[in-house]
Amino acid sequence: MRALVVASLDGPGGVVLRNVPRPAPAPGEVTIRVHAAGVGRPASGRVPPAPQFVLGAAVAGTVLAAPSGSGHAPGDRVLAFCPTGGAGEVAVARADRTVALPARWTFEQGAASLVPYLSAYFAVVERGRLAAGESVLVRGVGGGCSAALRVARAFGAARLVGAGAPSGSPSVDAGVEWVPVDGFRDAVRPAGAVDLVVDCTGGDGFVDALRCLAVEGRAVLAGGSPGEVRVNRLLLNNIEVVGAAWEDWVCGGDGRLAGEWSAIAGEFTRGALMPIAGRVLPLDDETPAALALGWPGPDAVIRIGTETNPPVG
Repeated sequence: MRALVVASLDGPGGVVLRNVPRPAPAPGEVTIRVHAAGVGRPASGRVPPAPQFVLGAAVAGTVLAAPSGSGHAPGDRVLAFCPTGGAGEVAVARADRTVALPARWTFEQGAASLVPYLSAYFAVVERGRLAAGESVLVRGVGGGCSAALRVARAFGAARLVGAGAPSGSPSVDAGVEWVPVDGFRDAVRPAGAVDLVVDCTGGDGFVDALRCLAVEGRAVLAGGSPGEVRVNRLLLNNIEVVGAAWEDWVCGGDGRLAGEWSAIAGEFTRGALMPIAGRVLPLDDETPAALALGWPGPDAVIRIGTETNPPVG
């Protein structure tokens, strides 16, 4: 089968299109005909010890085979998370990391949305403990940060502040106070401190993010590194800082992904959360050259095959 292979650990320039053996499922795994695959950069903890592995963590497609009792059957339209191995014509994923694709979503929308939404839910709700009526500052850019704003809105945040550039999407930007990345603290504080910070960038600005917190506020580091943070800063206003490494967490226990998806599925049904429309690239000889220009973002996908993949229902 054709697949995007990480031939060397040199960033996007190390990705090549190759013919590779079709993967064989292990016990408890679902075999999926892939129609779209996410191409966000591999997380450091998920990279195999040797190169030559297939890129791609999130896949959307149709089930070819599934273990008995898994809840999946051949022909089902599904989303799945496989830490690597998704960007090929066939992929395998554990049954408990495979969920039904929402009926009105295309495969491309599903592959673009799975990781950003679940990692956002993990950061905002599970690690950040967002309560209805609280205020939230999200610092960063890209699909993951847009997803964090959407999740915070869906789960009851009363005030949303984005430190970055507006996305240009009405479904993301509605009701968000956008402040510049440089000097965001001075733009946030006059309107009041926030209860929760979700920081997707880290670095030196993380300290300024902590300065935006109200008494007993929480900060979630969801990307980058925290830079130099003095521990005694946590004593000021009794704030707390936690990390949110979603991929390591979801791969560390059975059923975690399915549980998170169940927790947010109702928000898709009632329209509080909408699918993410990421950049779409074809699986062809030109794709490695496009990737060599840089990782296209966590919501970008590879379209695999020539089917139009229309939504159903």
